[in-house]
Amino acid sequence: MFRYIVVTRSSRGSGGSRFHQAFAIPLAVIAALSWHSISIPVVDAAPSDRPNIVLIMADDLGVEVLGSYGGTSYKTPALDKLAGEGVRFTHAYAQPLCANTRLQLMTGLYNHRNWVAFGILDPSAKTFGHWMQEAGYKTCIAGKWQLQSYDPPDYPGAEQRRGIGMKPEDGGFDEYALWHTGHTELKGSRYANPVILENGKFRDDLKDRYGPDVWVEYINGFMERNVDQPFFVYYPMALPHWPMVPTPASPEWQDPAKRDLEEVRFFKDMVEYTDKCVGRVVDKINELGIAEHTLVLFYSDNGTHLAVTSQTTDGPVAGGKGETTDAGTHVPLICWQPGTVKPGVNDNLVDSTDFLPTMLDAARHPLPADTLKDGLSFYPQLLGQEVATRPWVFCHFDPRPGWDKDRFRLLRFARDRRYKLYDDGRLYDVPHDQLEQRPILAEDDTAETKAVRQRLDAVLKSMEKK
Repeated sequence: MFRYIVVTRSSRGSGGSRFHQAFAIPLAVIAALSWHSISIPVVDAAPSDRPNIVLIMADDLGVEVLGSYGGTSYKTPALDKLAGEGVRFTHAYAQPLCANTRLQLMTGLYNHRNWVAFGILDPSAKTFGHWMQEAGYKTCIAGKWQLQSYDPPDYPGAEQRRGIGMKPEDGGFDEYALWHTGHTELKGSRYANPVILENGKFRDDLKDRYGPDVWVEYINGFMERNVDQPFFVYYPMALPHWPMVPTPASPEWQDPAKRDLEEVRFFKDMVEYTDKCVGRVVDKINELGIAEHTLVLFYSDNGTHLAVTSQTTDGPVAGGKGETTDAGTHVPLICWQPGTVKPGVNDNLVDSTDFLPTMLDAARHPLPADTLKDGLSFYPQLLGQEVATRPWVFCHFDPRPGWDKDRFRLLRFARDRRYKLYDDGRLYDVPHDQLEQRPILAEDDTAETKAVRQRLDAVLKSMEKK
């Protein structure tokens, strides 16, 4: 058991020479504090010492889909190779729906702190794009936006929310190529003949094109143009989100009349095209000779669509998108940077609020101590350092108000790797009850579950206020 975190601070003496000081912080002190108030000094670094960062987030892809996590229904060689050469996290979690996760991912805050409505990002929010610009990075986003306007005009209350979210040009990105940048009813296709706003102008050359191909080309072009400076790429993928339609690798794609054919069977093609897109980005990184200077993070916004059942080495797994079970929240996380990230498997907890501090940690631009934050950097873990890790994951899930979201209700839970406690008192032993059908009630607690209940309940109570 490690009892201390060793922190180094780099300074210059009066003669200009650099020297280092080491500080040992007892873990007991760390455990007694919220990490909201902890600021750990980071060694000063020249821009060339900071890695490029490429964050890729799949849309509706549960942990059971990838071969590296035991999936057997789909071929995912590029992501499996990335997992084999990097760190594969086994306990990464997201919110049950995309907008909820993306708000947490982009701001580093839990939903109860800055939620407005589904598909709305507060225009006053500070995103990781803004933070990375401040850190001196050139920034790019390509893929799905859906953060400015979501409700169709006839949805009750829509007039209060339509068009009030953040616009792409205000999100902290120097360059962008995005789908669903305005009103929902005008969003158009994300796949065949896509509607894409690129740096303020809609593309008019996308007939017979496939949206994911366009975004990969855009990202690869951005990396090529900025190869000599630190850059940050955020790729919020459209794949493999519904509608489940053919990809350019599907035989049906050859017939333009069938490109919008919707059938669940095309989910397989979409997953495999997801893998192909990630592979093309990584291939470009290798081609540019910047692999050792580029940190790639692959994540997903929530679990697989409910209509999909995937086979795994442990048996079939039904998708759970929109549900707070593992099927809706347990997602892959793969981190890759040859020569820096040592290959391996990590079973520590991670959630979507952790990415902002992680990326700023890698950029040598840590969040100021007085900044409200919910995430904990996992970057030291990627370097093999022995540090305090996240002891729990918290979830505040309520996607209302929003079109098609009235069927949901507020659900709040805190969990560790084994147990999950909802704020109504239901406790689950998740590995032995993944569908959450056998709640452990307080009157049935053992000494172990009583202690777990008290610990997780303290987390829930600490999250009651913004």
